Amino acid sequence: MEHLKIDDVAKECGLTKRTIRYYEELGLIPPPERSEGGMRLYTRTHIERLKQIMNARDVLGFSLQEILDFVAVGENLDELKEQYVKIEEVDAKLAQLRDIEAIVSRQLDMVDQKLAKMNEFRKDIERIQKRVTDGIAKFSKEKES
Repeated sequence: MEHLKIDDVAKECGLTKRTIRYYEELGLIPPPERSEGGMRLYTRTHIERLKQIMNARDVLGFSLQEILDFVAVGENLDELKEQYVKIEEVDAKLAQLRDIEAIVSRQLDMVDQKLAKMNEFRKDIERIQKRVTDGIAKFSKEKES
């Protein structure tokens, strides 16, 4: 397994070393292994998680608390998927799939709430744009007259 130093992770993710350590402190990423000298040793899994966090933050506008909730839901989903593979009984598989469905629904709800807020914000901006466009048209006509 490839181990990366924090400098390499910071460069690849576009984050500062301080931010990476802070995300670790908050529990957004799991603590990395340490070398004998105490240096953090990150894996590709850490980088993938950091990129997910950045997308949730930058694209969806999630706060750190919302990211924590989103990550917790994702971790729960990962655990359930691992358990699902080991289950052989049909009723147990069905129950596990229902649990997974509920978790995925929670994640979709979180995204939908953000999208609804973004759409409302967009509508506000569109109303302002229409007022400005109407004003330009009105004054352009007056100027031509």
